[in-house]
Amino acid sequence: MLRRRRPAHDPMRVLVVEDHKELAATIAVGLRREGMAVDISFDGEDALRRTKGDGYDVVVLDRDLPRVHGDDVCRALVANGGRSRVLMLTAADTIESRVDGLGLGADDYLPKPFAFAELVARIRALARRSAPASPPVLQWGDLRVDTVRRIATRGGRRLELSGRELAVLELLLAADGAPVSARTLLQRAWDEYVDPDGKVVKVTVSRLRRKLGDPPLIETVVRAGYRLVG
Repeated sequence: MLRRRRPAHDPMRVLVVEDHKELAATIAVGLRREGMAVDISFDGEDALRRTKGDGYDVVVLDRDLPRVHGDDVCRALVANGGRSRVLMLTAADTIESRVDGLGLGADDYLPKPFAFAELVARIRALARRSAPASPPVLQWGDLRVDTVRRIATRGGRRLELSGRELAVLELLLAADGAPVSARTLLQRAWDEYVDPDGKVVKVTVSRLRRKLGDPPLIETVVRAGYRLVG
């Protein structure tokens, strides 16, 4: 079954499935700094529950998991035909283990220990497979966002944006002037731990408006969300 593709430049959502809690937290913190929305699961049963909605671009999956083995989680993800790409992790660094992991349908394989920069590069490479080809630079008037280097400029001036602000900006740019609801921004740019009833989207958009400067680029559309103007 073909996997559904995500919109180009939609900020990445990643599920880290790792029973070593300290390692899982370290990976999640690092990926969030890279602008990704990251959730964590500590066992295979919980991972299967979380991936039912097909909301993740990449699942970083440890093989040796409690409750449901990582191999069985991988088989289920592949059988469901979702768009999530699977990057399998394992402490067993042998050719046989790699072949076995890829044979289950995993899209990539990374032995432990690994360099964090390589993990990030592999996740980004997997996410690109599920997105339609598009230019690495998004532009709206004098606003430019380099999605590879994660740099935003306006009128040639570099903008000091947080990872979350940059993710929201990418979503608005990808919409090409159409409104993007607060709910969509929340689902695509934040992880599961954000308060869905809070003001986090409103506050983030307010900060983003201020950093973008004048003339204003983001307009609030009543009952529809936010869109780029100008």
